[in-house]
Amino acid sequence: MPPTPVTIDPAVRIGHIHLKVADLDRAIRFYHDILGFQITQRMGTSAAFLSAGGYHHHIGLNTWESAAGPAPAPGTTGLYHLAILYPTRAALADALRRLIAARIPLDGAADHGVSEALYLRDPDGNGVELYTDRPPDEWPRSPDGSLAMYTRPLDVEALARLGA
Repeated sequence: MPPTPVTIDPAVRIGHIHLKVADLDRAIRFYHDILGFQITQRMGTSAAFLSAGGYHHHIGLNTWESAAGPAPAPGTTGLYHLAILYPTRAALADALRRLIAARIPLDGAADHGVSEALYLRDPDGNGVELYTDRPPDEWPRSPDGSLAMYTRPLDVEALARLGA
């Protein structure tokens, strides 16, 4: 008899990410000064916790095992990217304008049907996705009702002009 499928409570969410960084101040400049997360707590020169909207923390940064360390080597296992969900397309456009002003290059930008996404690297080489979801009733679906996500170019210039 096959095992009974296990399902997770649908209210479960991924609460935060904790990153090892080489230089705490440099990482704070990126996540706080450029992306706009608020610092909720700082532990001297070794760790900081940042959030949006008053949550205790969405992002933890520390140098406990990584002070002055190199970026993750290509071709090794580990974090592919962290994804930050923006509530609206206008909020994503604001984030894009912040990146442009800070001269942070994009690795790519894509329309996935379910979402629009910007891809970049943080100062430690970690992949970062900034994205906004479309309403679920607009998600592309196959005839059987399953998701039919895709990857198409995103018009970054049009996004940057949104609400500017």
